[in-house]
Amino acid sequence: MVRNLGLAGYAPTYQAMRRFTDSRGTHTPDELWVLEHPPVYTVGIAGRAEHLPRSGEVPVERVDRGGQITYHGPGQAIVYALIDLARRDLTVRAMVTLLEQAVIDTLRRHDLIAGRKDRAPGVYVDGAKIAALGLRVRRGCCYHGVALNVDMDLAPFSAIDPCGYPGLAVTQTRAFGMLANAEEIGGELARRIAGLIEDT
Repeated sequence: MVRNLGLAGYAPTYQAMRRFTDSRGTHTPDELWVLEHPPVYTVGIAGRAEHLPRSGEVPVERVDRGGQITYHGPGQAIVYALIDLARRDLTVRAMVTLLEQAVIDTLRRHDLIAGRKDRAPGVYVDGAKIAALGLRVRRGCCYHGVALNVDMDLAPFSAIDPCGYPGLAVTQTRAFGMLANAEEIGGELARRIAGLIEDT
């Protein structure tokens, strides 16, 4: 099931993901949440003090996903994947690969060629990161997901080392002439994720 949540605050969405995962039963349907967040930095379990933003203008949330620090803001298409991995016989690595492939496939439909980097999860175009991802698994089920930069203010990325990589360039679909907005791309990405999950 795909839910379109529009522009949603980070903290309540994070708590909702945790509640959904903790209350799942054996037959609870999987869900994909499509949304955008107001400006916020999120710091995963691998985040360190030196990765924190160098200014205090944007709120910082410490969260339980994998990875380090990233930025979310309006104009970024986010899909949170609340998936029972055990029921679908998916490993965490397989789920990460699936999310990356969904982004690559979605961008390819718009004639934008993207790919992966060794030891650096996410999706890249010409060496610049266009999508970040991170997951948490509890009781065999994952939550969090993938964030694809569409048409947003990239300046807040300059205050951090994105995903813990100093000097990592970031980009967005608008820079390559894509006209679709974050809501449209988010819906398209969610449908591709759903299709790949059903194919497993």
